[in-house]
Amino acid sequence: MKILATVCARKGSKRLKNKNIRMLNEKPLIFYTINILKKWGKADRIICSTDSKEIAEVAVRYGAEVPFVRPANLATDETSKLPVLQHAVKVCEKLYNTKYSIIFDLDPTSPIRKASDLDNAFNLFLNKKPDVLYSVCKARRSPYFNMVELNDKGYAHLSKPLKKKIYRSQDSPSVYDMNASIYIYKRDFLLQSSSVHSGKAVVYIMEDIAAFDIDREIDFKFIEFLLEKGVFKFD
Repeated sequence: MKILATVCARKGSKRLKNKNIRMLNEKPLIFYTINILKKWGKADRIICSTDSKEIAEVAVRYGAEVPFVRPANLATDETSKLPVLQHAVKVCEKLYNTKYSIIFDLDPTSPIRKASDLDNAFNLFLNKKPDVLYSVCKARRSPYFNMVELNDKGYAHLSKPLKKKIYRSQDSPSVYDMNASIYIYKRDFLLQSSSVHSGKAVVYIMEDIAAFDIDREIDFKFIEFLLEKGVFKFD
């Protein structure tokens, strides 16, 4: 069983410039994702897919390999994640003459995770044998209770009404937010799929604190606050 760990980080962030290498607690943001993969220690290779020379230099400095430059057509604002991963797997298999059976993808903009999360998620993947596993947090809003949509006349209605009325959020079916922290793919599923939701998917449930994906300035500031106050400590 060969495991390829991928860290995808392009340079073209619009809302938070250079966020992947912005300093967080005296280390560039991407460091925390590469470092947790190194501490986990079960990936055969840790590679960074990027179109940026600067990001590549930082990734290599902290222990990842950058065996290729990501093509420009896979580094646009409109590019989805799956084609980027598919490209990385195909190139790495050719370069290293190795067929990887599992792809372990971590997003550098969701750094609130521990090596134990990686291990627990991986063990769940091995036990359940799904096509894909992705991490989630318990959702704070529910389409069955307090999420609404507008009809064609502009009036609001509950997104997913139940036959039986409920009056407390605790009584609604459990729903989860994907937190963009951990993805584990079966190779063949990843290479053939056009959506992470296709096939058999299982979820790894993380604590609420792991729900923050850094996309805006306030997200970055909040992660800084958590670290400064000791609410979360990296391994």
